[in-house]
Amino acid sequence: MKETPLPDLKNFRVRKKLQIAMSKSMEKIGMHEFDSCHFEVVPIDIIIPGLDPVFDKFSIAHITDIHLGQWISTERLKGVMELVNEQNPDIVAITGDFVSYAIDHLVEDLTDCLKMLEPNDISLAVLGNHDHWLGAHKIREVLKNSSILDISNDVYTLKHNDAMMHFAGVDSITLDKHRLDLVMDKLPESGPAILLAHEPDFADISSTTGRFSLQISGHSHGGQFIIPGIGTFIRGSNFLKYPAGKYQVGEMVQYTNRGLGTNVFWLRINCPPEITIFNLKSQENK
Repeated sequence: MKETPLPDLKNFRVRKKLQIAMSKSMEKIGMHEFDSCHFEVVPIDIIIPGLDPVFDKFSIAHITDIHLGQWISTERLKGVMELVNEQNPDIVAITGDFVSYAIDHLVEDLTDCLKMLEPNDISLAVLGNHDHWLGAHKIREVLKNSSILDISNDVYTLKHNDAMMHFAGVDSITLDKHRLDLVMDKLPESGPAILLAHEPDFADISSTTGRFSLQISGHSHGGQFIIPGIGTFIRGSNFLKYPAGKYQVGEMVQYTNRGLGTNVFWLRINCPPEITIFNLKSQENK
C-alpha cells in the first residue's frame, strides 16, 4: 500500500526529534502525570429529530486529537481513559490524530490505553491527517487490536429492538481521503444519522445532504488559546469557521471538541483539554 507523502519531510523529522526529546525531558522532571483537574468534561444535550424514544438519554463520549507522545503522555492517556469510563457512555467516538510526529515506539502504549475503554455498546473512530502522515495502516491496526471499529468512509448501524441509529464517518479531508459519496451509498434511508469527521469545516458540505443531525469533529485543538468573549485567534486549514464549540449549520449541529493533546505548542490558555458527553434526546422528550 502506497503511503501518503509527508509534508515537508525535513521539517517533519525535526519535529519528531523535538517531540521525543521534550517528552523524555518532561518525564524526567515528573511532568507527565495525570491530573483530572486538567481536563474538562463538557455535557451537551442534543435533540435528534426522528430519534426513537428507546435511544432517549443515549450518551456518546467524544474524544479527539490525542497526539500521544507530546503533552499527552501514556500516564495522562490512561487517566483520560478512566475518566471517560466514569461517564458510563453508551458509545465512545474518537475523531482522529492519535499521534503527531512519531509512532513506532508508541504503538504498544496507545493500544494498551485504548483497550481500557468500556462503553456500553461500542467504540468508533475515524482517522485524522497526522494518522495518515505517520502510516494509516499502523493506526488501523491499533484500532483493530483495541476493539475499536474504524468507520472512515463507512457506516455503523446500532439497533435496539426495532429502532436504528446510524453512525457514519469520513476519512481525512485535509488529505483528500474522504468519500462522502460512499458513505451516502451505504447509509440507510431511514433512521437518524450522526457523522464523525476529523475536520470541522466539512460541516458546510455534510450539512447539505440533509441526512445528518449532528457532526462531531476535532482537528483545531480549540486553537489552544482562547480570549474570553472573543474566542480563538488561531485558525487554520479546515477549522477556519468552526474552531471550537457548538454551531448550527443549516439543519445540522456541528460540534468541535477542543481535543486532548497539543501539537506544535505544548501549551493551552483558557482552552483546557476536553471530553465531550453528548446526551441525545428525542423530540418527544425534549
